[in-house]
Amino acid sequence: MSDNTLRELVYGRGAHVDPVACVEDISAKLAARRFPGYPHSIWQIVMHMNYWMDHELRKIAGENPRNPDRAIESWPEHAMLANEALWHAARQHFVDDLAQLASLAESDSATLDRLVSDVSPQKVSRQSTVRATLWQITAHNSYHAGQIALLRRQAGAWPPERGGDTW
Repeated sequence: MSDNTLRELVYGRGAHVDPVACVEDISAKLAARRFPGYPHSIWQIVMHMNYWMDHELRKIAGENPRNPDRAIESWPEHAMLANEALWHAARQHFVDDLAQLASLAESDSATLDRLVSDVSPQKVSRQSTVRATLWQITAHNSYHAGQIALLRRQAGAWPPERGGDTW
C-alpha cells in the first residue's frame, strides 16, 4: 500500500470509520456514559487511544517511553464527569495526535524507513520502522473507533453529523 493510503487511513477512509467524526459531535455526557456489558466509556476509549498515540509519537521522536507492565495501565479509570471543557480538551488532544500521525505518513522514504527502538514489557529490545509503527497505531485506532461507533449506535447517536455507514 502507498504512504498516501496510510495517511488516509489515519482519518478512517475506505472501510474504516473516521475517528474524528466519531467523537467531534458528542457531548461530555454521552462520552462519559457507561453501557451495560461494556467495560469502557467513549471518553475512556479516546484517552486510551491518546495514551498510545503519545507513546508511539515519543518513540518515533527518539524517546524511550516505558511500556506498561499490564494493558490496564493504558486505560484511565472511569472518573470522568460530564465536563464539557475536559471532554473538549481530550478530543482536541486526539485530533492533534492524529494530525501528527498524518504528517509523519507524508514523510519521505528515508524518514518512514528509519528504525525505531523499543523495549517490550518483557524487557526484550526490538526494532521497527517509522512506517510500521504508523501502520500499527493506525490499526489500533481503527479498532477502537469501531468500538466508539458501536457505543454511539447503542445510544441512538449514530451516524455522526458528518455521516457514517448505517448498514
